[in-house]
Amino acid sequence: MTRLDPPPHDHAHGHGHGHGRSRLARLLKPHSHDTADRTDEALESSTRGMRVLAISFAVLMATALVQAVIVALSGSVALLGDTLHNFADALTAVPLAIAFSVGRRTATRRFTYGYGRAEDLAGIIIVALIAASAALAAYEAVKRLITPEDIRAPALVAAAGVVGFIGNEWVARYRIRVGREIGSAALVADGLHARTDGFTSLAVLLSAGGAALGFPLADPIVGLLITAAICFVLRDAAREIYHRLMDAVDPNLITQAERTLAAVPGVVSVGSVRMRWIGHTLRAEVDIKVSHQMTLIEAHKVAVEAEHRLIHDLPRLKAATVHADPDGPSDTDHHAPLQTHR
Repeated sequence: MTRLDPPPHDHAHGHGHGHGRSRLARLLKPHSHDTADRTDEALESSTRGMRVLAISFAVLMATALVQAVIVALSGSVALLGDTLHNFADALTAVPLAIAFSVGRRTATRRFTYGYGRAEDLAGIIIVALIAASAALAAYEAVKRLITPEDIRAPALVAAAGVVGFIGNEWVARYRIRVGREIGSAALVADGLHARTDGFTSLAVLLSAGGAALGFPLADPIVGLLITAAICFVLRDAAREIYHRLMDAVDPNLITQAERTLAAVPGVVSVGSVRMRWIGHTLRAEVDIKVSHQMTLIEAHKVAVEAEHRLIHDLPRLKAATVHADPDGPSDTDHHAPLQTHR
């Protein structure tokens, strides 16, 4: 919808806030709403994401190298597969790093909302990798059921399984925590992916224990159980990315926005409220009703205050477009000319 604005006034229109900054920083830096602050917040989120990817890559590579040494000593085919898997999974940081880098670009006349959706594309790649992991785990499990293989040096193999699990679980927790803090669904999905790899490493540990007890079929049986666990994680990761691609948001955010708008002085009633994720941040489009006796300048002041409060009250909201309608007789439709276009 189109909103008529009055002549410029002394309140800036850029309403970005560094919600993740420390209280000390807020005390030392004056309260600001300009575009530079919004850009700084986006860069801060991307920088944190890049740091997570770099550290995760180093941890997974170190984990895989330790396992590779034990593969050379034990000759375990199962551990070899897990080691190659960990090497490949460390490389999932590449599409995410590219996405974070692309997301730093400023908006253009073609990409008017910027490049934040690049993370969602990376999330699709990560979900595909999780699906491939599940398929590979299922294939190996069925293969070993048909032709069981003995495991040499089960103690070393078990140790390698523990190392693999610890490395992947640490990376998973780190990625998921920071991903949720900066609003990156792709980073959360990659954290879930790392968690599936930890399960795979546990399968190596349990299969080594079964071999030590003279039960070689433990390897494929545990492998099938781990495949089922990976499928559950795949479902969660796919749902996370699907919701982001379909512009889904937490309904509680809509409720909170409606309450915030209703409390703004001058707002008679609240109409539709729409939100969507663009990269790490939220954008909103809302409709409000104000008194038809207000001047354009007064109505605009109410709309600006409504946007201002929304940005303060809703986490990670970067901007809101507020459309103000005049109240009046119930038989008056101010949008009648648009009915034929809906």
